[in-house]
Amino acid sequence: MKAVALKAYLPISNPESLLDVSLDKPTPTGHDLLIAIDAISVNPVDTKVRKPKDKVEENYRVLGWDAVGRVVATGSDVTLFKTGDQVYYAGDISRAGSNSEFQLVDERIVGHKPKSLSNAQAAAIPLTAITAWEGLFDRLRIPQNKNATAKTLLIIGGAGGVGSIAIQLAKTLTNVKIIATASRPESVEWCKSLGADLVIDHSKSFTDQLKAHGINGVDYIFCLNNTDQHWASIADAIKPQGHICSIVELSGAVDLNLLKNKSVSFSWELMFTRSLFTTDDIIEQHKLLNRVAELIDAGKLTTTVTEVFTPINAANLRKAHEKIETGKTIGKIVLENWA
Repeated sequence: MKAVALKAYLPISNPESLLDVSLDKPTPTGHDLLIAIDAISVNPVDTKVRKPKDKVEENYRVLGWDAVGRVVATGSDVTLFKTGDQVYYAGDISRAGSNSEFQLVDERIVGHKPKSLSNAQAAAIPLTAITAWEGLFDRLRIPQNKNATAKTLLIIGGAGGVGSIAIQLAKTLTNVKIIATASRPESVEWCKSLGADLVIDHSKSFTDQLKAHGINGVDYIFCLNNTDQHWASIADAIKPQGHICSIVELSGAVDLNLLKNKSVSFSWELMFTRSLFTTDDIIEQHKLLNRVAELIDAGKLTTTVTEVFTPINAANLRKAHEKIETGKTIGKIVLENWA
């Protein structure tokens, strides 16, 4: 089967950083589905895994954690899908990724593809939707209730992939006032178009900007960009007994004592946790992807794709990685069809 893979971890400007290769097609067992992949999207995690390091793989490593495709074979324990089903999923970072013609994925982290979206439109959704859903509802525990007491949510990095779907989920399912951060006119407008009630600049003081709009702190903060850089502003802007969740790992130490007097909770969100540890609730990702598909098909959520490259090959994946590494992409970049 065709695939895009690496052996050495190189700068994306190096033509050998991602290579077109031919690999054996895998065989499903247990809960695995064998998926024929039609479209993929690229996320910051792809570039982080691929970033230069002193390591060389013995065998080709396939990256990619977002895909749309068709079930072509199933393992003996599969009960949720059948051959021919169209599906979408993010996958498992500990296994071969989606930058290949065929991929094995545990059925319990796979959802039925939204019927109203094209393959390219649907490929933009899974990883960011899982991350946003788990961050908002499993970590921050924001009530999915339009009649709940009105509170405030600050999303740091609202125009990125996760922010783009988090704004929509919060607008559709909760009663929070949504405040997003963005620093460029085009990203500000993108956040507003998706449902943000207010957009502030993450390069300036959060507290000062919030006060200028009559907001004395926020109840929830979902950090999707540079936790280190924003930590002091986060600690200052969060209300007493508030909740913070971040998806961006720290490069150094931060002062957790800044949260103590306010009795603030902090949690991490990694959408791969359930698959990495085969948690007892691993099937929740299957359920939430199906729920997101229902919301999309009902017209309550929209795709976040902004660019589509064709075909799926090393040259186009290198181009996508290069764009993401600028840190200025809006929404999601998708690749579809094999040459």
